[in-house]
Parts: sequence; structure tokens; C-alpha cells
Amino acid sequence: MSLDKSEVQKIAWLARLSIDEQDISTYSDELSNILGLVETMNSVDTDGISPIAHPLDLTARLRADAVTEVNQREQFQKNAPLTDNGCYLVPKVIE
Repeated sequence: MSLDKSEVQKIAWLARLSIDEQDISTYSDELSNILGLVETMNSVDTDGISPIAHPLDLTARLRADAVTEVNQREQFQKNAPLTDNGCYLVPKVIE
């Protein structure tokens, strides 16, 4: 697929990008190459292939869900102008 000057300018306008006139042919070639790659990828037969989330069969390393710090909420809330039942009270900004 080959893009012409007007198509590149329209894409740039939609993306809110400013492109110099002398760079349009370069962008046209590069975007055409990208679209060609997408067409090639779309033509690959993927029937019978299940989707995967990661190319390697790995499991995530998880840390133990344990409390590592002391609860200091009361100390932190001493500096707050308004609190109620452990929550910070703030002015209403949306009606």
C-alpha cells in the first residue's frame, strides 16, 4: 500500500502533527512500509493457533502479602484540617 502526499497530510492533521513539506515523501515511504508489514502479518494463517499472553511459559514472582509497616494514620491525620472516622474530608468541588 502506498500513501500519497494528501493522505500523509490528512494523517498528520488527524494526529495534530506538524510536518515540513520536504519531509512528506519520507513519511509517505515509512508509513507505506509499516502498512505493508501489517498487510503481510494479516495474510498469515493463524487458524488453530491459540492466543498467548507471553511467549515464554513463565509465572510471575509474587511477594508475600504481609504487613511491613506500622499503621500511622492517626499521626498523619493530626496535621489534616478535617477528618472523620479515619478519612480525610475535603471541600466539595463537583455539584
